[in-house]
Amino acid sequence: MAIKVAGLKGQTSVTINQFIRAIRGLPSDEPPRIDPLKWYTTQKEHWLGWLGEYHSPGAYGRKSDAKRDARYAYNHIVEAKMLLWLIEAAGVRRELVSAARRACIVASSLQQKSAVIRKHVLWDEIETLLWHKIKYVFYVW
Repeated sequence: MAIKVAGLKGQTSVTINQFIRAIRGLPSDEPPRIDPLKWYTTQKEHWLGWLGEYHSPGAYGRKSDAKRDARYAYNHIVEAKMLLWLIEAAGVRRELVSAARRACIVASSLQQKSAVIRKHVLWDEIETLLWHKIKYVFYVW
């Protein structure tokens, strides 16, 4: 069953380009230190670079023949630091971010760390926060 994504012109999923635009609007993390072995200095920059080459083999040798959406990218990334930055920057509730961080510490592999983060914060939560935030307006009479 396809669910339409409200506010995205009747689409049934969020495209990689829409995901990139949403990430550009998030606050950047502070680089912990400059690592000359890495091409990025922040996790935001890491996300933008990774997604910018998403439909090509990129630095990670992806299969570029399949056009994947943002949900797929979120559910298949294997870098816990990127996921933790995203869930925090997107505005996920602190208790969920803390639970994800704690679960990540006890996991041993990158795949396990990423999986436990996603168990605490599903894509639907990220999608809601990035594209469906309810704005409250208070009127004073």
